[in-house]
Amino acid sequence: MAGGKGERLYPLTRDRAKPAVPFGGVYRIIDFTLSNCINSGIRKIHVLTQYKSISLTRHIRMGWNIFDAELGEFIEILPAQQRVDEHWYLGTADSIYQNIYTIEMEDPDYVLILAGDHIYKMNYSEMFEFHKEKDADLTISVVEMVKEKAFQLGVVEIDEENRVIGFEEKPEVPRTIPGDPEHVLVSMGIYTFNKDILERELIANSKKDSSHDFGRDIVPSMIGRYKIFAYNFKDENKKQAKYWRDIGNIDAYWEANMDLIQISPEFNLYDKDWPIRTYQEQFPPVKTVFAGGEDPARMGVALDSLVSNGCIISGGKVLRSILSPNVRVNSFAEVVDSIIMEGVEIGRYARIRRAIIDKDVKIPQGMEIGYNLEEDKKRFTVTPSGIVAVAKGTVIQ
Repeated sequence: MAGGKGERLYPLTRDRAKPAVPFGGVYRIIDFTLSNCINSGIRKIHVLTQYKSISLTRHIRMGWNIFDAELGEFIEILPAQQRVDEHWYLGTADSIYQNIYTIEMEDPDYVLILAGDHIYKMNYSEMFEFHKEKDADLTISVVEMVKEKAFQLGVVEIDEENRVIGFEEKPEVPRTIPGDPEHVLVSMGIYTFNKDILERELIANSKKDSSHDFGRDIVPSMIGRYKIFAYNFKDENKKQAKYWRDIGNIDAYWEANMDLIQISPEFNLYDKDWPIRTYQEQFPPVKTVFAGGEDPARMGVALDSLVSNGCIISGGKVLRSILSPNVRVNSFAEVVDSIIMEGVEIGRYARIRRAIIDKDVKIPQGMEIGYNLEEDKKRFTVTPSGIVAVAKGTVIQ
């Protein structure tokens, strides 16, 4: 499911769907879910799109056209097309219901439903084996979380055998794990269904007056009628703490990107056993110029940062930041704790701090962003924590 608006990520989602938002310099958010599929041996994938899907469609076409149709493999983009009635997708369950014909055409025994807007590593085949061992009708992947962070997620209640006995979407007072009053189990938005049961429940829900959502409607209505189990997320990231991020707002997006530049990053992009693939244009290698010379302040340097191909750091300084492809940082400029997206040019003497500069923005000479938030609020988006977001293509005078 890749049709989300991502309204709380505005202005990054002003021109693109949430799964198409750039992440970590060279990736799009959807790349992590699709890479999980490839690494799990899944080769039959439908991507359901709806909201501002042009860049997402282009990215999948150019970067994920790797399947062999002669072997029955595919990745197909299914745009919302009002196939069932005059409505666009009314909810997560309705998006599957409106494309139920594609399930019937393939006629699988099981269907794996995924969200295309989360950052994590997971072997779905292990969840599938758990589903079969339990002889389940539905399996929900869950992850432990401190209860204070669960108010925007679906909370799952289980018994001693991991059977789901309760499910509540965005509860004000979430039910905690038995014996652990500080933590809850939250749904990751990952469902393994027996195909016949999925079809039956989707058809029944389509006739009801509801939000047509898996978390609000489908799953709660199935409890007590079917065998539903919770699968405890096994993280392929291989770190001490499990890593799963639902990047719901600008602050969370900035923090998840900053995770990548730590000395020992919480999320490992460099694991050759679990590669994250994407589409990358042909850019030349990174170039840094000016080593101080007569003017020590004019030095092209990047420290504790991710710098993508095509970038030129021409006498400027980049600290604890992420530069997407084809970025230029000019002399005496300084970029600190920031995310700079493709095609951005930072003018001479400009200073950028705790900011997200979206694609194709030219920062004028001497401009400061992130140092006077009251002034920044007059032109840009500023979050409660003080992250400044500059929309794609913004013309700054």
